[in-house]
Amino acid sequence: MDINKTLLIMAVVGGATVANLYYNQPLLALIAESFHAPTQQVGLIPMMTQIGYALGLLLFVPLGDILERRRLIVTMLIATALALLTAAMSPNIACLIIASLLIGMTTIVPQLVVPFAVFLVEPEKRGKAVGTVMSGLFIGIVLARITSGFVGANFGWRAIYFFASGLMIFIGLVSTFVLPKAKPSVTLSYPKLILSLGEVIREQLLLRQVALIGAMSFAGYSIFWSTMAFFLKAQPLNYSSQVAGMFGLVGIVGAIAAVVAGRMADRKNPRLISMLGVVISSSSFLVFSLARYELWGLILGVILLDLGVQTTQISNQAQIYSLPAKIHSRLNTVYMVSYFVGGAMGSYCGNYAWSSWQWNGVCTVALFVLVSALSILYFTIFWKKPQQQLLNARLTR
Repeated sequence: MDINKTLLIMAVVGGATVANLYYNQPLLALIAESFHAPTQQVGLIPMMTQIGYALGLLLFVPLGDILERRRLIVTMLIATALALLTAAMSPNIACLIIASLLIGMTTIVPQLVVPFAVFLVEPEKRGKAVGTVMSGLFIGIVLARITSGFVGANFGWRAIYFFASGLMIFIGLVSTFVLPKAKPSVTLSYPKLILSLGEVIREQLLLRQVALIGAMSFAGYSIFWSTMAFFLKAQPLNYSSQVAGMFGLVGIVGAIAAVVAGRMADRKNPRLISMLGVVISSSSFLVFSLARYELWGLILGVILLDLGVQTTQISNQAQIYSLPAKIHSRLNTVYMVSYFVGGAMGSYCGNYAWSSWQWNGVCTVALFVLVSALSILYFTIFWKKPQQQLLNARLTR
């Protein structure tokens, strides 16, 4: 099969799967009403989903280096379908929180697909391949919020989980017959594979740097999306979950940004592109804070936030995939575990800020996180290198 068609199919598989992580966001207010649960307890749903995803990345994604990738992808899709079915049938909020953890743990197919795509293309086309597959992921995130908001408003929050479970079975069947086989690149036992993650972290300075920036970027993103449904539901806006989901539509800009950022990362300094993304993300919270209840401000802010986060994400991944191919799955594991730990912390901080200080608190906390990330990037790009050159000059005197 033509490589471009294969990448397109991978984008669809990744997009359909990553949606499972985001279905809950427009539904949080509905779930709170359904179980008569407080905001802070319902806020555990997206947090546990992201913690579960981080655990799944740590435990399962490294298997992409030692197992046949297509079989691993199909197995995880079946497991995800079962976790979604459990969520749909949850009798209480505690069961739904546990099911959300399981959904996160099993929804790791997108992070198996991305290094799979990189494996299939030439080195000079890696940024473009990452951008193509990631654009599918971003479209999946957008459609997840829209679909979830619509289904929740018209059929109840459980319906979306039943739908998603069936979709995973269908995607699993398609993957079985369409995706190419890929032999493992490394011969290691599972315990040694997991232990080798420490060695990868220790040896790869670039990985440590981009993992920290990615975590902080996604923390800012999660601070917004974990509180948006409560903000829109509150007075004076009083919007439904369907409207909350429709805000995801403007995030389609992120999908466009993925393709553009991937190509820019192939041609320009990807660290500068990453820095640009953090600047754009930071500006979104200035808009949210200043425009507040204005609809145009919310729309513009969401566009800027998605554009900034996805630009940072693509440029970060282009950097780590410039490292040795035989450790790509483990590189992706370390990066994405950090990314979603940052997201989980962002969800927690966002809900705490909303409960304590409402919308002003949410915007302030997010800005603090993103400006901190910007400071770290500035240090690694513009300050550390000249200081090292100065030190070397002194040593040679």
